[in-house]
Amino acid sequence: METLTFLIPISLFLGGVGLVAFFWALRSRQFEDPKGDAERILSDEFDDHPRQD
Repeated sequence: METLTFLIPISLFLGGVGLVAFFWALRSRQFEDPKGDAERILSDEFDDHPRQD
């Protein structure tokens, strides 16, 4: 039971850190264009491999 006195505040703190990180990502527009990102992944126009001439 003594470990709960440590684990509960630690878990609340980590949950708060995650919530702050999520709101920071929203404010910095990290999730602005998810549909465009999904279409760019499937496109052959932007390739990771160099062109073979």
